[in-house]
Amino acid sequence: TKLKCLTFPAGFCIAHTRGFNVGTAGAKIFTGLAVEEFGYTVQQLSNNQGKWLLVGSPWSGYPQNRKGSLYKCDISASSVICQKLNLADSVSIDGVQSINVNMSLGLTLTPITCGPLWAQRCGSQYFYPGVCADVSPQFTLQSVFSPAVQTCGGPMDVAIVLDGSNSIYPWPDVRNFLIKLLENLDIGPDKTRVSIMQYSKDLSFLYHFSSDQNKEKVLSAASNIEQKTGTETNTFAALDNVRQTAFLLENGGRPGATKVLVVVTDGESADGHKGQEVIERCNRDGIIRFGIAILKQSANIQKFIEEIELIASTPTENYMFNVSSEKALINIAGTLGDRIFNIEGTSQGQEFQLEMSQVGFSAHQTNKKDVIMLGAVGAYGWSGTVVHQTAGKSHIFLKNAFEKILDDRNHSSLLGYSVTSVMDGSSEFYVAGAPRAVHRGQVIVYSINSQNQPVIIDSQRGDQIGSYFGSVLCPVDVDTDSVTDLLLVGAPMYMSEEKSETGRVHLFTITKGILSNQGRLEGPSMLENARFGTAITVVPDLNLDGFSDVVVGAPLEGNGQGAVYIYNGDRKTIRKQIFSVTCSFRNHSNMRICYSIITVYY
Repeated sequence: TKLKCLTFPAGFCIAHTRGFNVGTAGAKIFTGLAVEEFGYTVQQLSNNQGKWLLVGSPWSGYPQNRKGSLYKCDISASSVICQKLNLADSVSIDGVQSINVNMSLGLTLTPITCGPLWAQRCGSQYFYPGVCADVSPQFTLQSVFSPAVQTCGGPMDVAIVLDGSNSIYPWPDVRNFLIKLLENLDIGPDKTRVSIMQYSKDLSFLYHFSSDQNKEKVLSAASNIEQKTGTETNTFAALDNVRQTAFLLENGGRPGATKVLVVVTDGESADGHKGQEVIERCNRDGIIRFGIAILKQSANIQKFIEEIELIASTPTENYMFNVSSEKALINIAGTLGDRIFNIEGTSQGQEFQLEMSQVGFSAHQTNKKDVIMLGAVGAYGWSGTVVHQTAGKSHIFLKNAFEKILDDRNHSSLLGYSVTSVMDGSSEFYVAGAPRAVHRGQVIVYSINSQNQPVIIDSQRGDQIGSYFGSVLCPVDVDTDSVTDLLLVGAPMYMSEEKSETGRVHLFTITKGILSNQGRLEGPSMLENARFGTAITVVPDLNLDGFSDVVVGAPLEGNGQGAVYIYNGDRKTIRKQIFSVTCSFRNHSNMRICYSIITVYY
């Protein structure tokens, strides 16, 4: 059997013959654009037309965008031309406003391909849940899915209550703020509806909720609003009136809609003694409230602030704004609009949950072939999590599943940066890397219980800050008995005492899910900026001794020339000394050639 080991990006291929020697003569080279990261991922695929390489180019389209693409390369053909597959435009989810620009399709490529930066639009907001799809043997996308796709904010009725008393001046500044705020809302019959009111001594309705609302109509009405005027400011009487009447069905309110109230005022109310009881009634009715205070020297600032804090929902910092003048209102209109929209999108203003998940940042098909693991590095404020995709169903593990073991106080672990699985007899254990956990990196081993929830078995942390320990994972069955003998963990940013990013690869045995440190592979010189361990893979027996071997990429070695290190298997372990260094040649454009490694049979 003839074997070729391909290393990318830049599409470089290193040929191996039957024997122990490894050389580059006669290599078949597939090339693509380096700026598009051609070759970032590679997968072999067979169909009735032959054997192919499927090559990821996740920055395809750069610099206009990084939509990403896949290429098919015929292994058996005499030519070395790869054909681009225009698949990115086929990515869509029913009922979702898809934003395919910059999604980096092809960043991961196993039996599926993913675009972790695929976005969806909800009103004026963009979320990045990520998207994945099966690639058929005929090179078409099938079963496009996005496990973390968001349900855009449901129907929302927003009542905007403006203080129109004489102290508000100049009025056009308030009107400009109102228009800017409305421009930031997703207004429509089945989306956000708006009612506009003014008050001083009493409350006046200027524009009701209606079933035919659209942004153009509401903006037209807002642009013609004149100041009510008046010498009294009965804020709480106005709010109670809004609570009782504005959201009624006869005034265009919807029973299932989220009720939101926005009040803008410039001073202490004349009926502050009613405040507590009015707000308690608003709370009982489930009305979410934003308080905007225009602070003026003539007001009792402390008492006024206390009043606005009472009006605003909790946590107050998310629902209260203050500005120094009517003119300054315009500066908060965009932020206020986003906060209103995010009531539905991010658990009423709290931290992001799954909105920025980037599902598909990593992917792995388990040994038993019944689960595809997907990393979701952006979930839960970038603590990260893992998704298990099984038979068309997605299981997204909640934050509390890994929260205790990560101890992620800074929300930056990036769990799911890498994923894999290991076998111990008939038992399969799942492994996920979190290269920024506690700044040192972490690897977590877990199983799945009968309730389909993860059970933490073991964890290991890196020993150097910033090393990105856990960013690369590679299980090795040295003697091919279907039991994982070693787990190799890359720390490609590991810095030597000479301040070079040499990189390291750590060895762990794994027994019933428990990791045991077995040292590390001997790699580049401590003086070398190599990033050794950026890519790690198992290759079939190169030296014909009956044991699988391991190849480790060091893409920055030799001033970016790149190198591949080969380590021979030995019974149930790996010899830590280097057998050979290859890739030690410079291509015509000085590209890095050892970012990803794959073994191909033909």
